[in-house]
Amino acid sequence: MQSISNPALTTGNLNGLTLKNRLIKAGTFENLSPNGIPGTELLNFHKKFARGGIAMTTIGYCAVENAGRLNANMLTMHEDYREDLRLLVQGIQDQGCKVSGQMGHCGAFSKNHTLKGRPKGPRGGLNILGFAEGMWFCDAMTLSDIDHLVNAYSEAATFMKSVGFDALEIHFGHGYGLCQFLSPLTNKRKDNYGGSLANRLRLPLRVLAAVREAVGSDFPILGKISMSEGPRGGIRYEDSIKICKALDEAGIDAIIPSNGTSTMSPMLMFRGESILPALLRYEKNRLMRIILKLMGRAMFPTLPFYELYLLEQAKRIREVVKCKMVYIGGAASAENFTQILDAGFDFIQLGRTLLADPDLPQILAEKPDYKSRCTHCNQCVGTIESPQGIHCPVFFGGAQS
Repeated sequence: MQSISNPALTTGNLNGLTLKNRLIKAGTFENLSPNGIPGTELLNFHKKFARGGIAMTTIGYCAVENAGRLNANMLTMHEDYREDLRLLVQGIQDQGCKVSGQMGHCGAFSKNHTLKGRPKGPRGGLNILGFAEGMWFCDAMTLSDIDHLVNAYSEAATFMKSVGFDALEIHFGHGYGLCQFLSPLTNKRKDNYGGSLANRLRLPLRVLAAVREAVGSDFPILGKISMSEGPRGGIRYEDSIKICKALDEAGIDAIIPSNGTSTMSPMLMFRGESILPALLRYEKNRLMRIILKLMGRAMFPTLPFYELYLLEQAKRIREVVKCKMVYIGGAASAENFTQILDAGFDFIQLGRTLLADPDLPQILAEKPDYKSRCTHCNQCVGTIESPQGIHCPVFFGGAQS
């Protein structure tokens, strides 16, 4: 699919992997794998984007071990699910679409009741996500726990390559496990894994090295980071430049500079209308509903949306790294895509835009000036907890097709 008027529809290359255009479906937890088992609903979800012409779709939140799942409906990269995952990946690829798996670990916050013991992160304390579920506390990882985690990433990477994934995306951002080690706000360790940025980078860099060794030099590895966590004392934009330079020097193939965290500042990720109404619509836990009603307005403020709201900060990273760069954040039109590629970015990840327009690449081929109908109302965010899984309720009303 080539078009002079739509540079986003030209082919791209990611460490030897040819992508038919520059558009990638961003990883979003789909909530379509009951009890962690991928099936027809999850396959159909991703086939929509594959049929619509996207170059590569990302399976959201592939936990590297059971202890890395936020809840029991998340995927685990484990032999027990080999055939299910193989069929999922192959089914998407049969539609002419590449498949990336987003490698994640929840670290210190979880509401996964299949977890044996408490969740573990850089330090002990309250388990923010699980508090309303009766999982009140988290523990600090020992050095042995850290070694175990690195090995879990290695084994998961080997497994994911063996079932057919075309690329892997390591999640270093959004407040999840590896981000908890990167952040001076959540990492108060006194050993070699805490303190200076070099120490806080130690675990993420060990994970990247382990994944690279597992998959080989010619297999694409992407990494998603948070450029800023928002709250005072967290990761800052200046920190993210140093983090990305370290990942680049360590041999990552592409960096995806996102923003915010799921627990402290999610609106920095999304911007636009507050996600609070959508969260309340689907939240069943009575205690969590009370917490959301009391604290939600402060936690999830409406932030003015504007197109390409992360571009200027992401360009600062583009200037200092040699690896490929994948832009994400407020891209919704052919004009936006041209701006991004002209700024030196190699690919574009799309989330809400594709939920509203799953066949966006095909539309662009026919309508070069098309702008997505996504209104950035953020109602889709709450549907992650809905029985239908994540979807655009404005245009699809919950039907997965």
